[in-house]
Amino acid sequence: MTALKRIAALAGIGLAGLVAAGAAQAQTKVAIGISGWTGFAPLVLAKEAGIFAKNGLDVTIKKIPQKDRHLAIASGDIQCAATTVETWIVWDGAGVKSKQIFQLDKSYGADGMVTRSAIGSIKDLKGKTVAASAPGTSPYFALAWFLKENGMSIKDVTVVNMEPGPAAQAFIAGQNDAALTYEPYLSAVRDKPEAGKIIATTLDYPMVMDTFGCTPAFLVDEKAAAALTKSYFEALDLIKAEKDKAYGIMGADVKQSGEQFGKSAAYLRWSDAAGNKAFFSGEWQAFSAKAADLLLEIGLIKAKPDLGTLVETKYVIGG
Repeated sequence: MTALKRIAALAGIGLAGLVAAGAAQAQTKVAIGISGWTGFAPLVLAKEAGIFAKNGLDVTIKKIPQKDRHLAIASGDIQCAATTVETWIVWDGAGVKSKQIFQLDKSYGADGMVTRSAIGSIKDLKGKTVAASAPGTSPYFALAWFLKENGMSIKDVTVVNMEPGPAAQAFIAGQNDAALTYEPYLSAVRDKPEAGKIIATTLDYPMVMDTFGCTPAFLVDEKAAAALTKSYFEALDLIKAEKDKAYGIMGADVKQSGEQFGKSAAYLRWSDAAGNKAFFSGEWQAFSAKAADLLLEIGLIKAKPDLGTLVETKYVIGG
């Protein structure tokens, strides 16, 4: 029975049956650090629907801000994490070693910059105040990327460090001239046009893509690593088979209805097995190299790493 047919059969017995089927089989314990980002939600689904358990994993999911996730890895509090591709480079530069094993998602408008209505272009932000997460996070990197693409740098603005949710809330409340945020928080601004506008997203600047990685020590257990990868793809299959129920589960994790979650999910693409194979066959390498150059330029790393040490592609490509 193929993996696709197997998950379809599981979907046929319903999510409750899937949970029951997997509950007694969990073996390998693993703690995963994520945020409320819509792109990570299939990991939550894989846990709540019993997919991880069915595949021999006892998974604990911990919500940890991106700026602190590498510290949780370093301390041993978590063994694996989800984050943006360039963030792994920053963590490696800080001495926190890990390897990416599969791609989670790519943003198609789910990350963006919001500004006051009077601001006509990104270049108009010179001297303005912009809310973004701390250096070493995806929103901070996105800010640097957006500015560089418009002939500017971080030094041209005043950055107020705020996490994506609070940054969006503060912007709606009238604070700051601009903010970097992502779904589901970006839609909070999208729904309040009187507060300002979305001036740029990853549709304009396609540079936000997320991967899943683990410590080298954890990846010694190749069976567990393969099970994590397989579970993610099966979660995507389950979304296709029972979308409304899956959206309900994933939405509840971030206090959204299934309908609200679906609207957020429309601005990104989860990466299936075929997408992963294509991504790690060239796109990952090209983006990582360009990202490393920018990280070096803005002082977040002191030297470009050997990118080959940051990835293990055998779980999606083989070899």
